[in-house]
Amino acid sequence: MGEGCGNDAELMDYVSSVNIACGFHAGDAATMTKTVETAIEKGVAIGAHPGYPDRENFGRLAMNLSSTQIHDIVTEQLAALYEITATRGGKLNHVKPHGALYNQAARDAELAAAIAEAVFHFDPTLVLYGLSGSVSISEAERCGLRTASEVFADRTYQNDGSLTPRSDSDALIRDARTSLNQVLQMISEKSVNATDGRVIPIRAETICIHGDGENAVEFAKAINQALTTIGIKIRPL
Repeated sequence: MGEGCGNDAELMDYVSSVNIACGFHAGDAATMTKTVETAIEKGVAIGAHPGYPDRENFGRLAMNLSSTQIHDIVTEQLAALYEITATRGGKLNHVKPHGALYNQAARDAELAAAIAEAVFHFDPTLVLYGLSGSVSISEAERCGLRTASEVFADRTYQNDGSLTPRSDSDALIRDARTSLNQVLQMISEKSVNATDGRVIPIRAETICIHGDGENAVEFAKAINQALTTIGIKIRPL
């Protein structure tokens, strides 16, 4: 959220938690303020969405920064969103890294540890969202943070549990039925079908829908209705 897509308020009607861009890959003080105010009004949990300082590539291009640099950029973004949230009577609930920072941390223990330590030093009560089954989760837990194993409603998976790179033609799920079927399988069967046909185990504690996806609202509405119908409560961690 807060990335300039224009559908934030509508999406908040169907989700329990939002990840708000903190100004590095997208957003600024004005968009953070507007998004935080809408989240408070809608009663959804507020999370920070820190990314690489690379607006040109929307934070989706891998970078090679030191652990100290990672600590600093994460801390700076958390502080920016925290200040805006606190001054409006809200509370920061969680942190989910964005884009390339998220995907690199899922397989790089040193990077994952740097992110986790930055979050822990800033506020050890924050929940860290990370790719289910990845070192993002294990390093955060080792650091002492609570975690949320995240799965994706609008992305396909490789057989090692990683997300299919966006450069691949089959990286994105584009229709609501396929998205919903994947979500239901991840929740009820604790598995997901990889692009090569293999079925891999997965732990689903929070479901991601990208706000910049062309079908984001349709996906969110369909998933909300389906889970509610079968008695699954959608609520913040």
